[in-house]
Order: sequence, then C-alpha cells, then structure tokens
Amino acid sequence: MREVGSMENFMAVTIKDIAKKVGVNPSTVSRVINGTAAISEETKKKITAAMKELDYHPNIQARSLVNGSTFTIGLVMDAGNSDAYANTFFIKSVTAIEEVTQRLGYNLLITNHTEREKGNAVRNLVLEHKIDGIILPVSGITEDLISLLTANHFPFVVMGEPDESYIGRNWVDMDNEEGGRLAVNHLLQCGYRHPVLFVENKGTIFEQKRIRGFLEELRINGLSPSKNDIIESGVNRTEIADKIKLLLETYRETDSIICTNNMVAYHVLQKLKQKNISVPEQIGIITFDNYPLAEYLDPPLTAVDIDTYLLGERAASTLFDMIKHQDRKEESILIETKIIARKSTGKRW
Repeated sequence: MREVGSMENFMAVTIKDIAKKVGVNPSTVSRVINGTAAISEETKKKITAAMKELDYHPNIQARSLVNGSTFTIGLVMDAGNSDAYANTFFIKSVTAIEEVTQRLGYNLLITNHTEREKGNAVRNLVLEHKIDGIILPVSGITEDLISLLTANHFPFVVMGEPDESYIGRNWVDMDNEEGGRLAVNHLLQCGYRHPVLFVENKGTIFEQKRIRGFLEELRINGLSPSKNDIIESGVNRTEIADKIKLLLETYRETDSIICTNNMVAYHVLQKLKQKNISVPEQIGIITFDNYPLAEYLDPPLTAVDIDTYLLGERAASTLFDMIKHQDRKEESILIETKIIARKSTGKRW
C-alpha cells in the first residue's frame, strides 16, 4: 500500500508504466499516443483506460522534439466585433473546438485579429512554428494572409463562407440559404402570406445567402417579392425601432417577420407589444439561431436553428484531418439548418 503524501505519489507516470499495466511494449503505447501507426481498437481502449487510471500526462515538449509538432492549434477571434450577441453566438463554437482539441491531445491557443495588427499575430505564429494549424474567422482573412498560409503549406480552416474573391475552399459554415428557405416555408405553412426579412447588414455573405433563400422560396410558392420585403435593421435598439415603425406604417400587408438573430427579434417583439400588436395572431415572428434568448421570450420564438457547436466541431475536425493528411483535398462544408417551431408562429394553433 502506498502512503498518502509519499514521494512515490508525486512521481510522474511514464510510458513504461502504462505498457507494463496493459502488457504491451512501450513502443505500442507511444504509437497510440502519437497516432503514428494502426493499432487495434481493443488495444487502444486498454491503453487509454490505463492512462486515465494512472493519471498519465504526455510530455508535450518531448513529443514535439520527436514528431516535429507543437501539438497546438490556433484560433483567431475577431476582437474588432464587440457586439455582445456576436460573442455569445461564437462561444459555443469555441467550446466545441476546445473539446475536439483536448480529446486529440492538443492545446488550443486563442489570439485576436484586429485591423491594426494586419495579421501580424497570425504571421508570427505560423513563421515561428508555434502552432500546427489554425482556424480563422471569415472576417479575418486577407489576400496576404491566405498567400502566407498557402506558400508555407500551412493547414487552415475558415469559419464562415468567404466571398468569391477568396482563393481556396477550406471553410465551414451554416447553410444560410437553406435557412432563408426554411423560414419562409414554415411561415407559409402556418398561414402567413406576406413575410419580411430583417437583416443587420446586406453586405455580409451570410445575410446575402439568407436573402437569396428568402426570395427563392417566395417565388417557388407563387409570391412576387419586392425590395420592400427586405429591411436592413442595423444593430442598435433605436435603428431597429425606427425600421419597425416604418414597416408598420408603410407596408400594412406584412403579417410576419424573419429576424436575423435573437437580439433583433427581441427588439421587434418589444416594439410590437408597445403598439398592442399581438404575436402570433396579427404578426408572426421567427428568428435565426435558437441561442440564447429564443425559447425564453414571451411568446417563445420559433427559430431557424443554426448549430454553432457543430460548426466549431466540424471546423476543428477538418483542421486536424488536414494536419494528419497533408495531401487532403480542399473542401467547403455547409451544415444543415432546421426549424424549431414555437408559439411565435402559431397562427393556426
């Protein structure tokens, strides 16, 4: 029996200790840790269980010297976007990225991207070989940065769909065009006939995709959309309130509103209540993203669910696949959206 507090308790567990417990060679344990050879699933499970039981922690520096790897990936966050909603939206993706990274025995290094830095933070990480790969927000990519990564054959994945000028297809995004179609289709099935779409900024790629899906689904259903059906709401309460007022005074046939996110939907809902307009009887409301407010508002909001956890998970798994397989083909990934129906569109309930 070991004495509590004895020196033995604090001695680091080694690969030899794991090998002895499982009954395999130390080289087999090493190959499982480094993922450098095909080992049976049964043996992997035994070794993993022994590592957990003995509280084994691989020596990252030693692994780096042997494998030429830092066992670290980078994640760039857009520090220029201080909007609270955007940060809440992004946190689920970061959580997923971190979980995938830890599961594979890597560390996650998070850095900020700002216009002032002009990509220098990323440049230093790449050229100084401090990371093995990097995940970038679509807002952070530039022609110079992509050229740097490409010239150095450096694995990277972009979160968000880039515009057509972007050379390469290593990106992951939600299928925002599909989301726009689903929102319209749901409203029509609920008995609404004149939906409008609120977007924050028509210039962003994801909003343009939603607009395209919105317009296409209206046409498919025999409706004739006009420019008045798409309203640029802006991001603050005053702007949104002004646009709602204009909508109610000018476009009286409107019977439903699709909001670009929870915060816009919240302000729309508050303005409608001030005007004594009932939801969902007079106007139905549907929002993009189910998180964080949609199900807690009154009435609970129907949502186009965009799974940002899955977005981060796919971005991370794609990056690690690129790190492992240098000859991997470039790929663009669109993640499906779905409707979560609630009372805010329950006109026929």
